Amino acid sequence: MHEWERLLLLVLLWPLLWLQARYVRRTTPRMQEPPGLRAGTAGCGPLLRLLVAGDSGAAGVGAASQEQALCGQLVSRLSRHHTVQWCVLAVNGLDSPGLLKLLQDSPTTRFDVVVLSMGANDATGLCGPLQWAQWQQRLAELIAERFAPGLLVHSAVPPMHACKALPQPLRWFMGRWARQMNATLAGQIADQHSRSLHWHPESTTSAGLAMDGMHPSAAGYAVWADGLSQHILAAQAVPGGA
Repeated sequence: MHEWERLLLLVLLWPLLWLQARYVRRTTPRMQEPPGLRAGTAGCGPLLRLLVAGDSGAAGVGAASQEQALCGQLVSRLSRHHTVQWCVLAVNGLDSPGLLKLLQDSPTTRFDVVVLSMGANDATGLCGPLQWAQWQQRLAELIAERFAPGLLVHSAVPPMHACKALPQPLRWFMGRWARQMNATLAGQIADQHSRSLHWHPESTTSAGLAMDGMHPSAAGYAVWADGLSQHILAAQAVPGGA
């Protein structure tokens, strides 16, 4: 979708989209970040230092505990092959500027792999795809400076067209917006060996979504962690990889 097409759709649908967005904010349950450890060490084997940073997805909203959340399930899988020193830096509701500030205020340390869950709040704030990709570039530069990972994995903007809490046509519109954000970022980092895009699995069934119809459930995080772990382990196997 071209920029002018996206803006034309927004103008034509704006009154309805605005009303639907207000309805979603009013009726969708506000889920809290789950309890549990946000740093630790697990497993055996070669050391892998892992940072999971970002928004509600990184914070595990929708899971009952951090063990069932994204980082917990990712560590569970990676620790079969590595000694994983892991850390979560995430806050529910963060957008890209908010994450930049959070990482700027965090201690400088070394990580081998950084996973970013970022984009849903940028999408709902109607951050344009090109502007969003530029924010990811700023985040990548800061992460390289402060954490020096061998691999930065951008977890794609989630499949918003599958979020059951969003009525139509808002769900359709946000799904198209999110796809364009992902496509723009994918094009910008296609030739960068230290950055990659991991496409979010489409949680299209009730088993993959939490009660709010927006965030992953424990089952949804398991599928997400499966894909991410395979992505990271494949990068580890490449000579000169993370």
